[in-house]
Amino acid sequence: MSNELRNPGDPVENLAIGTIVEVDGTHLVAELDPNINELSRVYAGDIYAIGQFGSIVRIHFGRRIIYGYVCRLRMKSEYYREHGIASTAPPTARIIEADLFGEGEWGYTELTTPIDWQLNFERGVSTFPLPQQKVYLTPKSELSYIFGQGGPAAVEIGEHVGAGGTPCYADMNELLGKHTAVLGSTGAGKSGTVAAVLHCLLERGEKQGYEKWNPRIVLLDPHNEYGRAFPGHQRLSTDEGTLSLPYWMLSLDETVGLFVGKTEHAATSQSNIVKNALLDVRRQAAEEVERVTEDSISVDSPIPYLLGDPAGLDTFGKKEDVLYEEGFVGAVNKQRPKNKDKKQHEEFNKVLRKLASLMSDARLDFMMKPWDGNGDPLSGVVAQFMGDGEPIRVVDLSGVPNEVAGAASSLIARTLFSMKLWQSADGRKSSPVLLVCEEAHRYVPDRGEAQYEAAQEAIRRLAKEGRKYGIGLMLVSQRPSEVEATVLSQCNSWLVLRVTNDADRAHVRSILPDSLSGLTKVLSGLRQREAIFVGQAAMLPSRILIRHLDDDKLPRSHDIDFDQGWQCDPVASEDLVDIGTRWRLQQRAGSASD
Repeated sequence: MSNELRNPGDPVENLAIGTIVEVDGTHLVAELDPNINELSRVYAGDIYAIGQFGSIVRIHFGRRIIYGYVCRLRMKSEYYREHGIASTAPPTARIIEADLFGEGEWGYTELTTPIDWQLNFERGVSTFPLPQQKVYLTPKSELSYIFGQGGPAAVEIGEHVGAGGTPCYADMNELLGKHTAVLGSTGAGKSGTVAAVLHCLLERGEKQGYEKWNPRIVLLDPHNEYGRAFPGHQRLSTDEGTLSLPYWMLSLDETVGLFVGKTEHAATSQSNIVKNALLDVRRQAAEEVERVTEDSISVDSPIPYLLGDPAGLDTFGKKEDVLYEEGFVGAVNKQRPKNKDKKQHEEFNKVLRKLASLMSDARLDFMMKPWDGNGDPLSGVVAQFMGDGEPIRVVDLSGVPNEVAGAASSLIARTLFSMKLWQSADGRKSSPVLLVCEEAHRYVPDRGEAQYEAAQEAIRRLAKEGRKYGIGLMLVSQRPSEVEATVLSQCNSWLVLRVTNDADRAHVRSILPDSLSGLTKVLSGLRQREAIFVGQAAMLPSRILIRHLDDDKLPRSHDIDFDQGWQCDPVASEDLVDIGTRWRLQQRAGSASD
């Protein structure tokens, strides 16, 4: 037979490593060849590692080839002991276990010269091997077919571990359109992985030679670390006044959460006061907005309205003995009883005292800056996230007070969802948006925290319905067990880096199919940048190494070198004065990228 007609699927004896002793459904157990003394084999100039977790072995069944993931290695005596069998195995006998996941067959067409062999690979197993059959390492030329060579909308995010540098591709539409979770412990390379994926997306247009390439990515950055990774990004920050999330954009629930709070014992009566006042002032301001009439709006319509001035009011809502009736403050006052019973006015005063407190807090200028009553600023607010400009918008939330962080993140998520919801079908197709939610366990925790209730609801809805309207969601968390299960379950693809916490590993294990559960055994030992990639965006669930990024493309690390730091002089007195001033003014030091 000529070399051209040699079937590349024929067994390669130099790659044989053992013999099957047990087949249990899709799980097989094989005994390694006792003559194997090295950790690798060499074939056709390539080095193959033997018995690596996540590596792929193959078994021949006629012309069919069955493939399995290596999931366990142990001594044969231990295997016998587990099954209650008296061991007669030599002390050096070893067992390798694998989970079967697919099969294929090599074929060719005679219309090409030389003959072009192709592997027809399919997920799932219909043919099962038998005991005494040999187990082989999989040639690298075959791995490229199994792992996929990238479809028309694929991006290369790294390489497969133990596959000789075989590229790992992710289906972009599945990765973004059906939501993705990036999970891993602190220091595992989680932020670097997010940056690598986003760089792949940003660079795709140039690599593909597209005439136009305008990604729309909004990244919620709670620690101010991603600006460094994307030098040309559009930065939205409260410190610099570049982020505007005005109070009038808040929904009723978000407004109540901000103006009343969810822990007030009288929250119900105060909520009604806020609701009535909100509807009143929105209707009053509707005449300033084109194509909107007073009777066509609801309490949640994003109509800008005047706040008024709550300062200087007496117990009964009056200034100089005249009832104050301007803006939101006036709408609250109009609901007051006509009597002079201070107790009956207290609920109204609580709302106005909270409003006065919010308006006087300099940290909240990005949200509480009053509308001047002129023009319609809605398009300008939305343009921060979806308008012309840089393809990636990094929203620095590190300067947002914790008490309003939930409302801020909720408002961003809901604004994106609402714009896509009310956009035309053609508009959705031409301008999909990706929302990256770093530290997702802070905003959508798997427990009832009043301050994040609005954010939970907004991101929960986006996770459930966003894909229909052109919004992708990428959740990033170091504590997957603390992310709300409803939201996490909506993700159809996962990049799981090193996870050291037992509860988190158990949570990840519950995500993966039973046939891939063996991959979770290596989670605590993954190297930095190494991940388990599984889900619809993965051509095949596998262990991968995320692409390397130059230092200037990585997020800013917050790790402090104590050895270097303690070799420096102590903090000078004048520096302490500067620090104290910035503390009092709530102004951080450094440049915008710090």
